[in-house]
Amino acid sequence: MTKHGNGKHAEKVQAEQFDPQPLLELIAGIQADLDRLKGLVESAVPKFDPANPHNKTVDGKLSEEGVECCYRMFDDGASRYSVARQMKISFAAATHRFNAWRKAGGDKRTRELLG
Repeated sequence: MTKHGNGKHAEKVQAEQFDPQPLLELIAGIQADLDRLKGLVESAVPKFDPANPHNKTVDGKLSEEGVECCYRMFDDGASRYSVARQMKISFAAATHRFNAWRKAGGDKRTRELLG
């Protein structure tokens, strides 16, 4: 046999002997670390609260945080009726906010920071 032929045979034998288990275990460990980090970051993100007094201005209108709270409720699939009840605003106001939310891109919009 030629030297070239032995090299191909050695590559074929090496490819047949590849054990994917250590690589799969490494990937699983990395995924577990990523999931843990994601949980830490998500817990640091303040949750919106429809009852937060900062959601309304002194004249009873929605503040910027209140508008964002409505939008996040729509992001989560809440109905206009549900948003109106939880935010203590009229159904017409919730409908107005829903239309503004859709115009802003719906759940694909850029979220504003709360708090």
